[in-house]
Amino acid sequence: MRIFKEEQRFNQVWLIILLIVSAIVPISIYVKEYLDDPSKSSDLELTGLILVVIIVTGLIFFFKLTTRIDEKGIHYKFFPFHWNFKIIKWVEIDKAYVRTYDPIGEYGGWGLKGGILWNKSKGKAINVSGDIGIQLILKNGKKLLIGTQKQDEAKSVIATYKQKLN
Repeated sequence: MRIFKEEQRFNQVWLIILLIVSAIVPISIYVKEYLDDPSKSSDLELTGLILVVIIVTGLIFFFKLTTRIDEKGIHYKFFPFHWNFKIIKWVEIDKAYVRTYDPIGEYGGWGLKGGILWNKSKGKAINVSGDIGIQLILKNGKKLLIGTQKQDEAKSVIATYKQKLN
């Protein structure tokens, strides 16, 4: 029995820089206004705003995509959207393979994507970084792409369970 396990988080340098800049801009504007005229707001309001901006900006670092492939099927969890693993059993899968994709062009970026707001024909995607994913085409016609950073290992484990498809 072979098992594939992977955990991914948003930890790209460009994203960290973007988040820091996007936090600094509103904080610096509010601090400047406060220093220009302290009577407009209280120290508590200033502190509260800074804390809210930092907390909201930092929330993305709590997101975690966990994937597991085993003899039962393909399990995934994208915390905080999924508190428990979702499982797609092998008998529900028509095709499973690893492919390169265009995150922005096909799904509108990274995260929990697809469905109503994007190209429905591509199905849904759950990804954190990169452009490699485990493509699932289900027997009910739905499609799901789960991002991976372990392309070779995912291919190998999927090949082990290919006989469980169909």
